[in-house]
Amino acid sequence: MAKSDIEIAREATQKPIADIGGRLGIPPEALLPYGHTKAKIDLGYIDSLSEKKDGKLVLVTAITPTPAGEGKTTTSVGLADGLNRIGRETLVCLREPSLGPCFGVKGGAAGGGYAQVVPMEDINLHFTGDFHAIGAANNLLAALVDNHIHQGNALGLDARRISWRRVVDMNDRALREIVCSLGGIGNGFPRSDGFDITVASEVMAIFCLASDLSDLQRRLGNIVVGQTRSREPVTARDLKADGAMTVLLKDALAPNLVQTLENNPAIIHGGPFANIAHGCNSVIATRASLKLADYVVTEAGFGADLGAEKFFDIKCRKAGIAPDAVVLVATLRALKMHGGVALADLAHENVDAVKAGCSNLARHLANLKQFGVPVVVAVNQFSADTEAELQAVVDVASQQGARAIVCAHWANGGAGTEALARHVVEMVEAGEGAFKPLYPDEMPLWDKVETVAKRIYGASGITASAAVRNRFRALQDGGYGHFPVCMAKTQYSFSTDASRKGAPEGHEVPVRELRLSAGAEFVVAICGDMMTMPGLPKKPAAEGIHINAAGRIEGLF
Repeated sequence: MAKSDIEIAREATQKPIADIGGRLGIPPEALLPYGHTKAKIDLGYIDSLSEKKDGKLVLVTAITPTPAGEGKTTTSVGLADGLNRIGRETLVCLREPSLGPCFGVKGGAAGGGYAQVVPMEDINLHFTGDFHAIGAANNLLAALVDNHIHQGNALGLDARRISWRRVVDMNDRALREIVCSLGGIGNGFPRSDGFDITVASEVMAIFCLASDLSDLQRRLGNIVVGQTRSREPVTARDLKADGAMTVLLKDALAPNLVQTLENNPAIIHGGPFANIAHGCNSVIATRASLKLADYVVTEAGFGADLGAEKFFDIKCRKAGIAPDAVVLVATLRALKMHGGVALADLAHENVDAVKAGCSNLARHLANLKQFGVPVVVAVNQFSADTEAELQAVVDVASQQGARAIVCAHWANGGAGTEALARHVVEMVEAGEGAFKPLYPDEMPLWDKVETVAKRIYGASGITASAAVRNRFRALQDGGYGHFPVCMAKTQYSFSTDASRKGAPEGHEVPVRELRLSAGAEFVVAICGDMMTMPGLPKKPAAEGIHINAAGRIEGLF
């Protein structure tokens, strides 16, 4: 019987975190240890690296996700181990997992099999407390908003036009829409409010896009919390909240250093969702990694239509970075689901279904080419995969001008990705990439959303109510037209209908709401029925999580 992910992780021999840092040239005094196997990297030390030459940046993304799984994080870790095996000093740079999925439906997010980052349980739970700090900063601002109104409302905030919401890092549908300040005069003025999950918050986005503490405070100050009766914006800076929020985030802003099962360095920092936020780890972590290693492997959440598009159009644009290569992860199991096969039947060979499902792979490959970066397909291998099915994927990738390489990192760690690693190095060293974002800054907001819908989702266009169209115009006229757009859409389809697999085209994308993230410097377009606070399933993963008689956590993975 195969060992579980947690059994494999617990058998790993972890090196002291000072040894991992030493391999990157980080002196012990620049590490702020959290126990023996994880540490934060001092921001002052990171600043001292500014004159060093950047390494090469490799983005790992995936086809449209299915319940069968794709293994993007596992592939990211496996590729980093593989690159280290062939002599390239490599860092893997990932997001921190949210507690919401861990106790909901998804489980852990530290890789799998023999391609994991450790300490796995710590990473998937409270880790170094970054998310708690982000939630506290967000909710401090919410408290200051309501307190300001209660104490006389000198800024003239209109309680009907407060847009700032509270957050919690847990799936809790009951908090999506609430009424706060009930219970009498001493509790303030009752108003409609709501919660988002922490990873969808603007503070999380700001945290991941800030370049340093000064930039963090600037962005926090620019947050628009609501409007006056005359429709003038009121910011966190107007409330004098930006300084205290920055204090709460000061320690969290330092990136977290851990290691892979093969004792290679890993930096894990920040964690916005890609279906409702921008889906990338922090800019500070990525920039630091590029100074510390020859190669940096990073990932963007969910499929390439969401995470990769936002990585290119938001993170790269804002951070002034550009990827040198892209790895598109696919599994035969997922491709068969896109080809119409039920989850229960995936173990049976079905070449026709693989070929049909490869329409999804082909669409992602074509989309990625629009950004001018070379792409390779990594086929995350399962034991039931057949040669005929694998060949079908190789053929489709070849038709799109890309190679498909079968990888066995789940079973063999870095040894299972050496072929992929060598091809990635070939692509990078060929220097043929010419990265460019999908749209220019000066394009109007409506056109930006429509460009993503048409060129990435295969849609015929976008639709919006009169109120949403007015919101587009108001944001454009208000000086926010140069911002990129962050699409909030189901991760399970190119359309806004999660049941439409493969590569649907000609559909319309309904834009239900626009949210201004003035501090993060993008506009969120909420499309279809997308929620910014997920709910728990009928049988949450939390029901099976407990501590056994030996004091070990069970049921988390």
